[in-house]
Amino acid sequence: MERMPSAKRPASPFTALDFQLVLLRRMSDHNPDLVEDARRELGVSLADMRDANKRWQAMIRSPRARAATSRYRSVLGAPESVITRKIGDLDCEAWLWPLPLWPDLRFEVLLAPNGAVWNEWLVRAPGAPGPTLRTLADLTPWSCTVDEAARAFAPARPLEGTAPTRWGLAFTAPDGEGVRREVVAEFTWGLLQRVAVSG
Repeated sequence: MERMPSAKRPASPFTALDFQLVLLRRMSDHNPDLVEDARRELGVSLADMRDANKRWQAMIRSPRARAATSRYRSVLGAPESVITRKIGDLDCEAWLWPLPLWPDLRFEVLLAPNGAVWNEWLVRAPGAPGPTLRTLADLTPWSCTVDEAARAFAPARPLEGTAPTRWGLAFTAPDGEGVRREVVAEFTWGLLQRVAVSG
């Protein structure tokens, strides 16, 4: 049987494993060592991670790109749970999926009442214990989500991220000697990546 030319070969399906590699690719800018450990845990190569990210970017930028909700269902399957979130006066749906790399977290897609996607990020799994966040020492990479840091160190001020999948928070937190410091925390896909301290 004649082998199909590579240009004609159908692409393999984009899977939940590939999606985890997309999340890791963006996080590697801040925490390459953590990403390297996670990549090894998943049993994939650096080339696999780059390829997954390239395919994801092509999917979301394609003129024929499907709606974000359809794309996530295609890649991750049916949501593990769908819950209602109150945002101001609006009742929104949050779709949650488990990801093996972060068993205590869920990937959340927040939908507006008209079905538009408002947010896509990692949150703590319902019922999973969150981290204890009291001082700067507790703010280690991948230790908490945006919501958890905002609650622990309220009032926190949201900051514009440097990319669509990044968020920032400004707040004060005590150091090891109890002195409150000005902090800017940076998050990628909702997960803490690094903290800058001043004051």
